[in-house]
Amino acid sequence: MKEKIELRAVSAPWHHGVELLVRQGNSYGTNIILDPIKKGAVAEPTMRIDMDAAQSLMDDLWNAGLRPTEGAGSAGSLRATENHLSDMRKIAFKKLSIDS
Repeated sequence: MKEKIELRAVSAPWHHGVELLVRQGNSYGTNIILDPIKKGAVAEPTMRIDMDAAQSLMDDLWNAGLRPTEGAGSAGSLRATENHLSDMRKIAFKKLSIDS
């Protein structure tokens, strides 16, 4: 049985970026070759990883200091909640005749 592919990430401030490692058992990825795609063709994914490997990658990127951009994930959800709360305060203050 083939071992699962792992994709790991670590902060690399010396390169102002993140370093990635792909491995499967005792083997590791050394490079990616980019092939041109013919017009109208459908590109296959570079690789497929299972949900555990994806979660490890997400955790590694989080630990490397990366966060979802505004409008996505928890940051976007928090912003929407803050906006809703502000609207509710305005409505409540107006209804109760309170100056905000």
